[in-house]
Amino acid sequence: MSVARWKSVLVVVLAMSAALFAYAWRPTQHLADMRPKLDLAQLFPRTFADWSEDTRGPAQLVSPDQQAVLNKIYNQTLSRTYVNSNGDRVMLSVAYGGDQSDGTRAHRPDVCYPAQGFQVHSDRLSTASVGTHQVRTRLLVAQLGNRIEPITYWMVVGERVALSGTEQKLAQLAYSTRGIIPDGMLVRVSTIDADAEHAYGVQRQFIEALATNVTGANRARAFGNPP
Repeated sequence: MSVARWKSVLVVVLAMSAALFAYAWRPTQHLADMRPKLDLAQLFPRTFADWSEDTRGPAQLVSPDQQAVLNKIYNQTLSRTYVNSNGDRVMLSVAYGGDQSDGTRAHRPDVCYPAQGFQVHSDRLSTASVGTHQVRTRLLVAQLGNRIEPITYWMVVGERVALSGTEQKLAQLAYSTRGIIPDGMLVRVSTIDADAEHAYGVQRQFIEALATNVTGANRARAFGNPP
């Protein structure tokens, strides 16, 4: 057999071996099936500390086509507006998906907001205290016309916080080596406020108060484990 022929055979053998290896290592067990059933409406209380749900709050802006995409990715979504005794209003939006594999990984606000026509003017990292540890967060300022919306968000894959697409993928791979498909939760806190620093301060207070009222295993699912 000629050298060229041997090379062709070798390429085919390697390709088949890689495919078999990938299939053998393909995760088959969902982390969501190994945990208690999740109910976002119960996990996040309607009233806590100085905050209570405000049914008169501004509605979330999600276009119908974008909502159709979200329905394919997430098993559950939750949107609420809270108000405190100072009259501060905070919007909480949570999305949970039981399958964080490639085709169904959560879409972060820095991707979703521009898809809805917003301009993102600021994007930086921060932290918030959640009792057991400091959760890493990402801060955005999104604008649509006169609507200026400072945003604090984080994403938990399994029990690992992931703030970028790369971190999401690494967290996913860490579980896949154990044959597990992780679940994921995206938590977004935002306010309508032209003063971004004031908004972030209110949001941080809200997050820290919320964390004290989410306990046990649910805290890790909502805020991740300490790094």
